[in-house]
Amino acid sequence: MQNKRSWLGLVIVFVMLVASMLPFTASVVAAAQVPTVTGTPPTNTPIPTNTSPPTETPTQSNQPGSFVRPQIAVKSYRTNPETVQYGQDFKLFVRLKNEGQVKASNVQATFTPGDFLPLKNGGVIVVGELGADNAVDIEQSLTASTYLYGNSSVDMTVSYYDENGASYSEKFTINILAGGGSFVNVATSTPTGVNRSQLVISGYQTNVVVLEPGVQFTLQMIVQNVGSVMAKGVTMIVGGGSASSSSGGETPAPGGVSGGGGEFSNFAPVGSSNVQSLGDIDKGASISATQQLIANVSINPGAYPVKVTFSYFDNKNNLINDEQVITLLVYNLPNVDVSFYQPVISLMAGQPNPLPLQLTNLGKRSVVLGTMKVETDNGFIENSETLVGALDTGGYFTFDSLVIPDAPGTLTISITIDYTDDFNQARTVEKTLSLEVEEAPVDVIPDPSQGGGVEGGGFESSPVEESFMRKAWRFVLGLLGLDSAAPSDTQPVIPEEVPLPDPNGAPPVGPKG
Repeated sequence: MQNKRSWLGLVIVFVMLVASMLPFTASVVAAAQVPTVTGTPPTNTPIPTNTSPPTETPTQSNQPGSFVRPQIAVKSYRTNPETVQYGQDFKLFVRLKNEGQVKASNVQATFTPGDFLPLKNGGVIVVGELGADNAVDIEQSLTASTYLYGNSSVDMTVSYYDENGASYSEKFTINILAGGGSFVNVATSTPTGVNRSQLVISGYQTNVVVLEPGVQFTLQMIVQNVGSVMAKGVTMIVGGGSASSSSGGETPAPGGVSGGGGEFSNFAPVGSSNVQSLGDIDKGASISATQQLIANVSINPGAYPVKVTFSYFDNKNNLINDEQVITLLVYNLPNVDVSFYQPVISLMAGQPNPLPLQLTNLGKRSVVLGTMKVETDNGFIENSETLVGALDTGGYFTFDSLVIPDAPGTLTISITIDYTDDFNQARTVEKTLSLEVEEAPVDVIPDPSQGGGVEGGGFESSPVEESFMRKAWRFVLGLLGLDSAAPSDTQPVIPEEVPLPDPNGAPPVGPKG
């Protein structure tokens, strides 16, 4: 009983202690949750009325010049001199600007020949990279191709790539003010005469139909003076170069010719230097000029430009250097050999004979060949077509055919191989093989008058019926080049008039009378 009273007292004390602490805990929580308000109390905010939702802000600006790709534009251009004339070289200055928002790579400007011909660089200017909102100035030397007066134009194409490798191309037309020829009647503003000589290559060819690495060839060019006056002392420089005159008067004096700084890594002169004297070429006249060249053995298939410079004097003894560019195509055709990988002997007319063909790549690079066909005009060929495919250098391809010659004599086998050259043109390789065909052996019946046959006690030949296995065995013998002629069962036939011998040695008994 005493213990129960003690426990009851402890419980009462604990409850009283907790009750005394509750007001303090409530005041602390209230102080932490209620913020202190300073200043005047806020007024009631009215509930907003229904308003239209805000429009979406565009991610790409519609302002001019804002692109997510490179965009090359022409900002300005000019010529020096401002008015150009026929027979006078001039320079065209163009400012290009990238109006896009990303960098343009591999920027290249190309001038198309027309009323004006590009000089020195073939009409191609490589700019390289052009950053966003950056500009660059390019310079192109030009000359008028004919008499022009008033506004003329030249086309310029700008090609470039973005950072992802996508290609772009822009074409621009640039107007150029032309003032006629060298002499202009100011009163009438019409030309009274054009005093200029100009040499152009009107045609060219090589004495080799297919130009390959390591081949020596002759380049023949037709040089024509399309100007109005004679070109005097013409010097042709193959590969590029120039000539200079040491004369200061009216009579031209010999000057230096620089022909060693040209491009000769692909084609080099053989037999003579790359500098030749062509003499004088009258206006409207044409001459033929040749140059011996050799293609480098390490050259790859492709189209290669060759620069040709003509240096000459005009009627005022001014030295002029005209640069021309021609293109030569280099092929690398397959060099293959067709033969037999084992000897072919004893071909029989009318009998199936094997043709063990082998195709070998003798070239210095691998080739891809198409369909090979085997044909003949004097027989029948079984299994005559196959696809070759790729052949490495020194590799070979075997193919087994079967030929049945029609008659004895010389049998010509024609092999044709189709393929596509480096310029995607269809071509063929044609080879021929010759074989000698013998006449097939036949069974001979003896002549009775010569002591043979039935009356002479000879032999009579009669064919034997063959089974399928025997025919198959003869076909195998033919494939191996052995005798595969049809056999015959030859047996003696004894006439009744011949007396039969007695096995015991008695005299023969003649026929009954």
